[in-house]
Amino acid sequence: MAALATGTKAPEFKLKGLDGKQFSMPDELAVRSVVLAFFKVSCPTCQYTFPFLERLYKSYGDKNVRLLGVSQNDAKETAAFAKQFGVTFPILLDDTERYPVSNAYGLTNVPTIFWIAQDGEIELSSVGWLKKDIEAISSKIADAEKVTPVPVFWPGEEIRDFRAG
Repeated sequence: MAALATGTKAPEFKLKGLDGKQFSMPDELAVRSVVLAFFKVSCPTCQYTFPFLERLYKSYGDKNVRLLGVSQNDAKETAAFAKQFGVTFPILLDDTERYPVSNAYGLTNVPTIFWIAQDGEIELSSVGWLKKDIEAISSKIADAEKVTPVPVFWPGEEIRDFRAG
């Protein structure tokens, strides 16, 4: 089964965060759009992607769009990943035995990133590393925050266009 496609209704769920707080998708969508970034700590493409997601978080904050990681690892491994790759945005913990949320979203590979509009519709579904999708997310966040888009990639950086998950 492939990751849920654009135009699909996003499954509702509740998960605990790395910080111990409960997250509810319906409650969050009542306030703002959500970007979910599913990952596994051992995944090299996730390790490549998450520092760029952190740049988005640092650049835009989360007033009108909430950026969330969804880890397929336990809390200890996830905390070490966050520290190593400088991730400060909230991270949720999927059940590492059954992966109910990952399965509900049809994951076959990580990273998989979804933009979920406030009406619950998936507006972007991205598997692996796609530079154009990260740029699209940046643009959508800027629109939602009513600010000028900031560059995600810095001059002189060699950024791949694609990297399989």
